[in-house]
Amino acid sequence: MGASGWDYVTRYDGDAEAALAALQDRVFQEEYGDHAHYRSLKDLYEDEEFMGTEGTHTILDIDRVVASDDPPTQSGTADYGTLRPLALSRVAHHFGTDRPSVEQYDKLVTAAHEATSHEEHQQSLLGECQMRWTGYYIVLYTGDSPTHLGIFGSSGD
Repeated sequence: MGASGWDYVTRYDGDAEAALAALQDRVFQEEYGDHAHYRSLKDLYEDEEFMGTEGTHTILDIDRVVASDDPPTQSGTADYGTLRPLALSRVAHHFGTDRPSVEQYDKLVTAAHEATSHEEHQQSLLGECQMRWTGYYIVLYTGDSPTHLGIFGSSGD
């Protein structure tokens, strides 16, 4: 099927794990809400064959938040399925500030999707996610208040 990139903006109240859970609930309802086969996110995760071979190609393929902003490593399976903060140095690199807004995030994501070459995409914000089955989050601000998370990553083979 190939790899699929995904990106989202979700509300944030200071707890990245709670923001991830709320986003996953929303995406599950959008993707599987009327699907009789999976009645809940738990049912989806219990389908180990589907999740282990195909996955959803959405944020539902992420199962935990980690505190480390070190890039994930493909040599260890512990990094698969993780969501981590993008290092502040990389946030500043892409946004020119350590307090980007939702509008700035949306603009950089759009630019990444419109990249005309592989090299241009790799240098974009979304190019930060080099490992499939992982993702990054960035705290986004409204004025001086952290109000949202920008979340992006990739899953699939």
